Amino acid sequence: MRNTLTAALMAATMIAPWSARAEEAHVAPVTDYVKANVAPWIKDPVIVNAVNAQNAKNAGLAQADVDGLDKEWRAEVDGGDRKMIDEVLNNAVSKFLHEKQEASEGVISEIFVMDAKGLNVGQSDVTSDYWQGDEAKFEKSFGAGADGFFVDEAEKDESTQALQSQASMTIVDETGAPIGAVTIGINLDAL
Repeated sequence: MRNTLTAALMAATMIAPWSARAEEAHVAPVTDYVKANVAPWIKDPVIVNAVNAQNAKNAGLAQADVDGLDKEWRAEVDGGDRKMIDEVLNNAVSKFLHEKQEASEGVISEIFVMDAKGLNVGQSDVTSDYWQGDEAKFEKSFGAGADGFFVDEAEKDESTQALQSQASMTIVDETGAPIGAVTIGINLDAL
């Protein structure tokens, strides 16, 4: 499947670089992979309980508070004290996600879970920002309701030189109510 996907993407990009055809070539295999390999474990109590707990904790945050948290995170990414980052990276959800990434044998390049405001709950690796709520990955998954699912365009990762895409889907609680979202980076070269 990997060779077929890579060949389809290369052929589509020769016709028109990153045209709709190139973008469409990866959507079905990414969707199939995520629905078969990720959807079953995003309902795990480790994830659902953590998202519910963070939603309760952050219920009263105003946008200015969210912006402040995001600014603090970005400062830590840039080389400051890593208290906030370390707290998230060392929680049970992040450990769970890291194990899932490792088990994917290179197909999953990153995973992060967000609460109802789009704030990180857990992640397999450090994200550049803490607030995802203003990005398409959150708006087109959580913002679309309980069945929200979005596959972003394919892009070459500058650090790994691998062709990647992100898939995002809504996380629901035991009643089926949307509570957050997950984004999964998919290494298309390994798919």
